[in-house]
Amino acid sequence: MSDYSFSPTGEKFLLPEQDNYSKEFERLKELVNRQRALGREIVVVMGIGFVGAVMAAVVADAEAGKGNPTKFVIGMQRPSTRSFWKIPLINRGLSPISTEDPEVALMIDRCVNKKKTLTATYTYDALKLADVVIVDVQCDYLKESLGNVRNGQAEMKALEESFEIIAQNISPQTLVLIETTVAPGTTEQIAYPIIKKMFRKRSIESDPVLAHSYERVMPGKNYVASIRDFWRVCSGVNEEATRRVVKFLNEVLNTEKFPLTVLDKPIESETAKIVENSFRATILAFLDEWSLFAEHNGVDLIKVINAIKVRPTHSNMIFPGPGIGGYCLPKDGGLGLWAYRHIHGFEDDIFKITPLAIDINDTRALHVAQLTRDALRNMGRPIASAEILVLGASYREDVGDTRYSGSELIVRRLTEMGAELRANDPYVLHWWEFEKQDEYPASSQGLKRFFRGQERLKDLRVEQDLEKALHGIDAVIFAVRHQPYLTLDPDEVVNNAGGPIAVIDCFGILDDAKIKRYFELGCEVKGLGRGHVKRIKDQVREEKEQMETRRVI
Repeated sequence: MSDYSFSPTGEKFLLPEQDNYSKEFERLKELVNRQRALGREIVVVMGIGFVGAVMAAVVADAEAGKGNPTKFVIGMQRPSTRSFWKIPLINRGLSPISTEDPEVALMIDRCVNKKKTLTATYTYDALKLADVVIVDVQCDYLKESLGNVRNGQAEMKALEESFEIIAQNISPQTLVLIETTVAPGTTEQIAYPIIKKMFRKRSIESDPVLAHSYERVMPGKNYVASIRDFWRVCSGVNEEATRRVVKFLNEVLNTEKFPLTVLDKPIESETAKIVENSFRATILAFLDEWSLFAEHNGVDLIKVINAIKVRPTHSNMIFPGPGIGGYCLPKDGGLGLWAYRHIHGFEDDIFKITPLAIDINDTRALHVAQLTRDALRNMGRPIASAEILVLGASYREDVGDTRYSGSELIVRRLTEMGAELRANDPYVLHWWEFEKQDEYPASSQGLKRFFRGQERLKDLRVEQDLEKALHGIDAVIFAVRHQPYLTLDPDEVVNNAGGPIAVIDCFGILDDAKIKRYFELGCEVKGLGRGHVKRIKDQVREEKEQMETRRVI
């Protein structure tokens, strides 16, 4: 029986059979020979997912002068049922990822169909042809329980297998550049020994040319720029590796405007990425406790933060919303914790703030469910069987990336509490974490395992028609600061809902005038960090009482 790989649009692709591999390698060799004749370096990008596909296109698009490409790129993906479809899509000139940046699709099409500097393959034999190998294989952190990052571990198997495959195939002179965010120490203490050992088996005496450089990719409208036109940090295991990685990055990235930072050792580069993301996660977790303080004491934390941001040194302070999501921030600190013990062998417990920050961020969204329950209770309505609309499925504003979003946790906890959930997001067509929750992102990584009663969420679909999504709801949760939500009129929302509803503001989306209007319409309003809403509610009640008094008189 033949196996197929299905794209997100439902198109199916037959997986290659054994006799396809030799033909595919011949195709690649022919392409490479033509490209080498043009003086181009051959680059293999291992892993053409969320980062690898765009990095491959950026490298393939690089030019020494106008119209003179310097690289030929082979994007390589394991031919699994889950991801093989990416290969034929790229080879048509189509992007395998969904993004708000139109340059991604344009660049892939340009490199495949016009420049002829990009192709994709499933055979590891491509590594034999490489001058440079870029490793973009995911290194996940598996949490065994929600809100306890210490009870978890780095999933290194795929990465370690990749290093072994690379070592079996590359030439001794090939530069291996690890771009994946990894546990500090991975390059020197995991990748290097694996490659070195295989080199010895192949009677290769030279040291691997091994380096690390992490991306600072930012999903959204500036996706390409966040890879190509942004500051990079890099390092090599020796002088030759450092020289090669600096030369390569200078050739493919905009280092003239965004200079490289070259560190002495890969562990410093690896640590920089972990600390960078952990710092941001910690600041957001710090504001979580002040958010609760604000709710309990009649303070609007949004106004407090805006007042503080006037000071230039604090201008980047942001409200945490319903926790933090995306692929990096929820896990990267965990990689550091894990590395300290399992790579470097230390038993002492030095980490206090980093794991606490992750745990706070991981569970902050659960408080939204409590606020929703309380708001409905104040209206005399039970949470069980309540129709609740979540506005925003992605992890941040104006992007379609749903990975580890706070909204997912909101939906799962409210479902566990008996509510019926709906979703709207102008940037998200499919919420795969629910539609394919038994297999996406993987059976061992999904958040489903932390909650009961999740099976019916397989039927959850993102309703694109907001008016339709609002019809008949009991509560609406403003979960993400998408631009279309900032201008929603309370009267229209309540009218479409069919009457007063509970309104939960997770991100300071509602100004005081809108909060007041919702109360005037008979709604109940609550919000993360928005303790002042009770004052507005009391004001509306007093105004109504005064009007009633005037009528009596």
